[in-house]
Amino acid sequence: MIRLMVTQMGGTSEDARDIFQEGLMIILEKIDNRAFTLTCKFKTFLYCICENLWRMVIMKRKAAANYMLRKSEDEPEKDLAEKMDNELYQNIFREAFESLDDVSKKILKLYWQDKSPAEVAEILGYTYGYVRKKKSEAQSELTEKVKNHPDFIRLMKLENIAQKTIQ
Repeated sequence: MIRLMVTQMGGTSEDARDIFQEGLMIILEKIDNRAFTLTCKFKTFLYCICENLWRMVIMKRKAAANYMLRKSEDEPEKDLAEKMDNELYQNIFREAFESLDDVSKKILKLYWQDKSPAEVAEILGYTYGYVRKKKSEAQSELTEKVKNHPDFIRLMKLENIAQKTIQ
């Protein structure tokens, strides 16, 4: 019954075995709950659970296929100018970042690793308040250094000139 349902919905016999096994595991978990009472035939209950599991698998597969399709469409070959611009922006950022003091660099790196302020404070041995304040100051300083970098200023001027000629 489960194999027929899965194969008719685009699955294989192996998919059906996996779904059947997962369905049985869910039923075992439900049975362990004292508040659980079976109000239909066991066969119907098993079928419903397996059908829901298989529909979730289908949705996940479709989402993954859509993601891969979009990803391959969204990555057209970048032209040489765009690659060079990206490298230049990265160099500007790297130079600005490297010019920060060591504490600021450590704090920002930990934040970029998705560490919370409390974790950063614990790792570096600073107070929570100091870490928050220093992070804010470091971000502001980094932003200013990028904006004032000679190459960045030159790029912004070139982009403004290009936009004016297009309009």
